[in-house]
Amino acid sequence: MIDAAAYADFLMERFPFWAGVPDSLLKPLCACLGGKLPGSRHIVADNEGGAVALAAGHYLATGRPAAVYMQNSGIGNAVNPLLSLCDPLVFSLPFLMLIGWRGEPGIRDEPQHLKQGIVTLPLLETMGIKCETHPDSDEAARVMVEKAFHYMEEKKAPFALVVKKNTFSNGHVFDAAAEDSSLMSREEAIEAVLDMLNEDDVYVSTTGMASRELFELRDRKGQTHAGDFLCVGSMGHASRIAAAIALEKRKTRVVCLDGDGAVLMHMGALAIIGAMKLPNFVHIVLNNGAHDSVGGQSTVAHDVDLCAVAAACGYKKTFRIEDKRAVDITPACGPVFIEIIVRRGNRTDLGRPSLSPRDNKELFMERLSNLCWLKDVELGG
Repeated sequence: MIDAAAYADFLMERFPFWAGVPDSLLKPLCACLGGKLPGSRHIVADNEGGAVALAAGHYLATGRPAAVYMQNSGIGNAVNPLLSLCDPLVFSLPFLMLIGWRGEPGIRDEPQHLKQGIVTLPLLETMGIKCETHPDSDEAARVMVEKAFHYMEEKKAPFALVVKKNTFSNGHVFDAAAEDSSLMSREEAIEAVLDMLNEDDVYVSTTGMASRELFELRDRKGQTHAGDFLCVGSMGHASRIAAAIALEKRKTRVVCLDGDGAVLMHMGALAIIGAMKLPNFVHIVLNNGAHDSVGGQSTVAHDVDLCAVAAACGYKKTFRIEDKRAVDITPACGPVFIEIIVRRGNRTDLGRPSLSPRDNKELFMERLSNLCWLKDVELGG
């Protein structure tokens, strides 16, 4: 393993500006960068394409390559600026990419990462991006970074280092015990939602901890999983999936359990959903101001009035809830936006869904096919 703290110092000497979306495999390094660099030098971006654009702007202003980090699932968000902005056939803009290799062939991982893991190296090669597997020793890593730096100087093009599991050590670990205990946990908030809404409602939950907690809550309560679509991948897209379901199933309330990082990643979804004017749509954002699933790195969500954004986008009603004693989320006629402020962290014994994504899909579609026989949802005015 590479000592993340010492390696971060080495990298910062060569790359003074960093932007990216956190990844669990890069967690120790990202934690060190966050602790060593001021906010103006280290931007936790809304999405990976945005991080590439920030790196491009830094190079244009300074003539020095920046560094961008991401999970390999985020390559998809970055393809457009990589090819239409930074490629040598266009503006020829260099920067270093550090990419966490989830779903690496031969390494056990969650199903949403398997395909991405297989295509990571071929995809980079197809795009013409020079890529190497990141070494797992300190000396070899420093040699590789120097090689990448000289390549970027000569070719004026991006260079990608693909990082395997357990490459870095000694990063700061987020302490959930230090969080404000007056706030609800995300799991408590989800349970409050389940208890207050109707049994006939259906749910679409965002990738990460929220889907895992929803699944375990159903088990604990002896409830079916048939009404829940667990969006284990495709971060930022759960709300549009839910909105399209609500469009087709007008007599059923559709609830999206979303996260602040996911909302920020594709905030344009709020405008689209607001314009759809869906009376049966409830959008619940569990805002802990962090990317909880990959290390607890902060988002900017606590500095943004998400309810005001949703209202400006056309949501009919918006609510913000902080106090666990004041949870009353019975919504009016939608689209409704409910922001619940929760603390970071989760149970250490939190499991993963035992249903495969395909089985989840089949159960959910069967449930949806029967919804036309249900009575109209009681929606307030």
